Amino acid sequence: MKYPFRVFVLAGAISAALPAQQSDVQPDAISALNNMGTYLRTLKAFQVHADSYKEEVLLDGQKIQLASVSDLLAQAPGQLRLEFDSDREDRLYLYDGKIFTLVDTATNYYATVAAPPTIPELINVLQEKYGITLPFADLFRWGGPQSKLDEIKAARNIGPGQVGGTTCEHYASRQPGLDWQIWIQLGNYPLPRKLVLTTMTDEARPQFSATYTWNLAPSFNEATFKFDPPPGASKITIAEAPTGGGDNRR
Repeated sequence: MKYPFRVFVLAGAISAALPAQQSDVQPDAISALNNMGTYLRTLKAFQVHADSYKEEVLLDGQKIQLASVSDLLAQAPGQLRLEFDSDREDRLYLYDGKIFTLVDTATNYYATVAAPPTIPELINVLQEKYGITLPFADLFRWGGPQSKLDEIKAARNIGPGQVGGTTCEHYASRQPGLDWQIWIQLGNYPLPRKLVLTTMTDEARPQFSATYTWNLAPSFNEATFKFDPPPGASKITIAEAPTGGGDNRR
């Protein structure tokens, strides 16, 4: 439906007088995020592959794109295997509910630490104590207290879209310092299929993007989540982060 220009002027005046969260956040966009998070928490076991691209900004302002491939196998409540291969590092993360192991597969170094009993707890400990942010960490936070939906200042439904032949609904959101888009699969399996993050605190607006391929019936055994050091492997210690935090890799 088309409206006269004067209606847009009036709407703009009203929008300026109201808090952004009232005027710019579409309830159906927030509901879609909550619905996705609720569904993800029902999954007992899943496997997801991600093809990701991250932009870094050089001192002269030129943007450089770095690629990575990640594969996650998770079983609730406390087992995961995560392989991360990028242009700069190759890592293997293993967690069996008691021990977390980080392996640098390029150098054959590895480290182990005692771990809490669930994946969400592990993610928090790694980030807060060691400054390690696991790829796919957000999959275990959507819809929970750490999803930070209250920080969203604008959210809208962009409309339908295709990701790898899968029909999705496309949503765009904005929060302090970050613009992001997500494509959520339509139907009975509201899985995230694509994510784009734009850093707004840098005038170059670097982006991170990832597309996801899911397997909801993976095959595995207990040995999948345990580390057997290969010949010549050297054990080292994970240093604690002085202030916590972590990187922005997902």
